[in-house]
Amino acid sequence: MKIADILKRLDEIAPFETQEKWDNSGLLIGDMERRVESVVLSLDIDRDVIEKAPQNSLIITHHPLIFSGIKSLNFSKYPSNLIELIVKKGIQLISLHTNFDKAILNRYVLETILGWKVKEELDDFILVAEVDSSGEAIFEHIKERLNLPYLRYTEIPHQIKRVALTTGSGASLKDIVSGKVDLFLTGDIKYHEAFEAKSINLPLLDIGHFESEIGFADSIKPYLDELNLDVQIINSSNPFQVDF
Repeated sequence: MKIADILKRLDEIAPFETQEKWDNSGLLIGDMERRVESVVLSLDIDRDVIEKAPQNSLIITHHPLIFSGIKSLNFSKYPSNLIELIVKKGIQLISLHTNFDKAILNRYVLETILGWKVKEELDDFILVAEVDSSGEAIFEHIKERLNLPYLRYTEIPHQIKRVALTTGSGASLKDIVSGKVDLFLTGDIKYHEAFEAKSINLPLLDIGHFESEIGFADSIKPYLDELNLDVQIINSSNPFQVDF
């Protein structure tokens, strides 16, 4: 199947025009007319993913390997070192980032992984669920469902009725959810963002960037299976090591 035909299907489920202005989703390395039979799905791309991917295959990731303009290719440094490996194996690379967050991933994590129904959308990236349970029970549920080795949070509310979720790094959206929910779930929460959240009485629970989005491959796979391609998941590794 041509890369152009695969991109067309991906655009139908998560329109590329909806990506943020700073994003770089789409065909990053490849040729629209090139044909592929094998597809590899991964949250990110690293050396291990490239080495395991079949020759002349297509890799689809959530996070773009190339975010901004590249003025030179130094094959001893990231990301040029990975680009060299990709080109040598004849691999094509597509990424679906913020457009996929909005269309699929946030809802998938909230409903399929956490098991809660979307009650409201506060923003393109913010989904709200009604849970109505004790804070301790909700925190334990989240830890188990997202396979978190530990919990990093500002406080545990006594009772939680409404939870907001943004996968990846979404603490900058905290003012939007302030006063509307009892807990905001997102990843990559910075030190000063935690202080700011406490000042507006918004409890935060850091669910990790990797941990909150590792479901990308599972969430997109059914759409690729429809195309009768050989689709496999070879997820990248978390760059952080955590002692359990």
